[in-house]
Amino acid sequence: MVKSAYIHIPFCRSKCHYCSFVSFPILERKGQYLNSLKTQILNEYKGEILDTVYLGGGTPSLLTASQINEIFGTLNIADNAEVTLEVNPETVDKEYFDNLKNTRVNRLSIGSQTFDDKILKKIGRRHKSADVFRVVEESRDAGFNNISLDFIYGLPEQSLESFVSDLKTAAELGVEHISLYGLKIEEGCFFARQYPKNLADDELQADMYSNAIECLTQNGFEHYEISNFSRNGKSSRHNINYWRNQEYYGFGLAAHGYVDGIRYSNKTNFEDYCFNPLEKDFSQNLSPQEMLEEEIFLGLRLVEGLNAHKINEKFNIDFENKYKNILNKYLQTGHILNKNGAYMFSKKGFLVSNYILAEFLEN
Repeated sequence: MVKSAYIHIPFCRSKCHYCSFVSFPILERKGQYLNSLKTQILNEYKGEILDTVYLGGGTPSLLTASQINEIFGTLNIADNAEVTLEVNPETVDKEYFDNLKNTRVNRLSIGSQTFDDKILKKIGRRHKSADVFRVVEESRDAGFNNISLDFIYGLPEQSLESFVSDLKTAAELGVEHISLYGLKIEEGCFFARQYPKNLADDELQADMYSNAIECLTQNGFEHYEISNFSRNGKSSRHNINYWRNQEYYGFGLAAHGYVDGIRYSNKTNFEDYCFNPLEKDFSQNLSPQEMLEEEIFLGLRLVEGLNAHKINEKFNIDFENKYKNILNKYLQTGHILNKNGAYMFSKKGFLVSNYILAEFLEN
């Protein structure tokens, strides 16, 4: 049964230089979009009680509390659900958070990226570091007690020392969750057209990642997924649902979903989606082998790793025999560990995880 839903809000005031996500600076069309979004939900949602809901973007905090409640009015959300809203610091204030408390939102994911104001300007962010401190304080005052900060490493002119300093500052703010992403310049973003100078090379990015693990674990965070750290038991339940390969709805422009064994993605063109929000860009009924590969690819992102016994039961295979060459190879090099039948990446394994995962997919 589907217990999670992702909802894409594709509006931004301007595009960050590294961003290749589907978003548009056309705020005047929010009403039209929300009508199409609700049409999709009403036609595709089967009324399951949802344990997690995630509003991503774009900039979902450009929606008013009233508009957020419009969306939630179409869903059956559990009393103890985790309901996340992505927030850009410059779009919100104390009044916004006070109003937001009258919705079901109980978790905030704040796009910080760095506390270096010069770098923020270089990457096209509209906020300054002081805005993040203000937003954390104002949301706390409004009663929010599950706050996540996002950071990017490998940014133009970012040093190892300044990145670690950012993380120490974030830890001192007392937030419950931190997500880290290495900068990747993908087709369609500003940086792909005008390549920035003074970027971190692969070795520096690896050092940044390794130092981040050390810094955050020393400051009370649990490293529970390649890019994610939590404390006080506040791991992202919504994202864990993805990594455990559970099904979820994808509502909104460019959203991806996984329902009844079918992976799908919605239209990415704004006009096309608004005209017919039920039409898909992509839909595929996964084969048993594809389901197994996704189980491995997603499950190994978690620090807890993959339980061979559970995979054997779920897919009627002998996991350790089927993948013995890959497992033995990386057990010997120390990139993969085996703890009582659970296979997981070591710290150095996480650094080259994409290469190792590719071998599982090629098997």
